[in-house]
Amino acid sequence: MKRVTRNRSSAPAVHLPNLLAFEVVARRLNFARSAEELEVSPTAMSKTIRQLEARLGVRLFNRTTRSVALTEAGTHLLISIGPALAQIRTSVEEINAASTRPAGLLRLNTSFVAYAALIEPRLRQFLERYPEITLDVQIDNELSDIVGRGFDAGIRLGEALQRDMIAIRMGPLQQLVVVGSPRYLAARGIPKTPKDLLQHECVRQRLGPGARLLDWEFNVAGKVVTISVEGRLLFNEMHSVMTAVRQGCGLAYVFRQFADAEIRRGRLTVVLERYSRPREAFHLYYAGRAQLPGKLRALVDFVRTANWEVLD
Repeated sequence: MKRVTRNRSSAPAVHLPNLLAFEVVARRLNFARSAEELEVSPTAMSKTIRQLEARLGVRLFNRTTRSVALTEAGTHLLISIGPALAQIRTSVEEINAASTRPAGLLRLNTSFVAYAALIEPRLRQFLERYPEITLDVQIDNELSDIVGRGFDAGIRLGEALQRDMIAIRMGPLQQLVVVGSPRYLAARGIPKTPKDLLQHECVRQRLGPGARLLDWEFNVAGKVVTISVEGRLLFNEMHSVMTAVRQGCGLAYVFRQFADAEIRRGRLTVVLERYSRPREAFHLYYAGRAQLPGKLRALVDFVRTANWEVLD
């Protein structure tokens, strides 16, 4: 007679919901209360346990009209699966808590200008309001793929954002202006029209490593005109551009809000302002609108309620 060996893969398939139902009944020893905990009917709960017993081929509970008790097989099953189910329950609760509580590592990608003008002045306020959030800020001048690079959100000009991103405006419309130091302007003269910039030393900026140069654009007679300025200094971020200009190295094309403190102190002077054209505002952007984790929801709420006209 040929002996048939039962393969382990032929063991009865038992689904996790059945085991969870069993664990609740084994803990409460009451079908009605167990059904209430799982938000199902007592009839459905009894049916689930009967199906589990049928699949396993053993009785798990001794039941009478007055009481419910575990059988020996039921006790053994509870001891075996109890710790694993407790770990699953704990993990689910932790994930659920993370989805609502503002806590954890929040990764933000932003340009230096947006960080300096919008985030840096309000950094302490954000950290004090959300003490369980760790803020990881990466600053670069490239339009990063925040999803592909693992960021929760980014900050960029609205005109640069992909259409499938959720975007929230931060602060006023931006304006790029030409600035120079009083010393440079006294020595080289003040340009009267954008074309006069071709006679000046200009400090230029790349938008990223190996990327194109920032276009110097102006509103001339209702049309956008780009001037291809020249200069011996190039940087990949605007802070270094402004430092060089303060030293008298030339003229620069910078965000007005970013340079405002230096302009008010008299270290920089705005020229050709009547030719400046307004740009988009900076926006906080992120992927998806549903099921925001608590840490990202906190940042969104902070941005929505911030007073962008007054720095804290």
